[in-house]
Parts: sequence; structure tokens; C-alpha cells
Amino acid sequence: MEIPHTALAPETLKNLVEEFVTREGTDYGDYQGSLADKVRQVLRQIESGRAVILFDASSSSCHIELKDRIGDTGGERRSE
Repeated sequence: MEIPHTALAPETLKNLVEEFVTREGTDYGDYQGSLADKVRQVLRQIESGRAVILFDASSSSCHIELKDRIGDTGGERRSE
């Protein structure tokens, strides 16, 4: 299920994004910016609608995904 970023308190959103950008396996390619730079980059993507916050009820957890990587199934990933 997609969660609008505006439904989260600013500090909660910041904490979610920080957890996302520090998660092992997050790929930034050749980009080696600071934590603050990465957080700003992800926040811009969320605010512009290029990335979304998804809630997984089965694991009771949230994650961030690029909009073009999910289908129109309420936030579930497309089969590839």
C-alpha cells in the first residue's frame, strides 16, 4: 500500500529516508555523496512523485521504491 509522504511527520519521513539510504545493498552507482546529500536526493524524488513510500502489511514495514519499478497493484512490485 502506498503511503503519501505528506501523511508522515517530517521527522518520521527524514528517519525513513535515512534508514533507506544507509541500508546495505542500496546502489547509488558511481555517486559517493554524503549522507545529507543522499537524503536530499531521495526526498526530492519522493516529493516529485518519482519515488514512493510503500507499506508492507505482512512484514509491518515501510520501504521506498522508484515509481517506475512498481505496477498499478496498490504498491506491489511488478514481476520481471
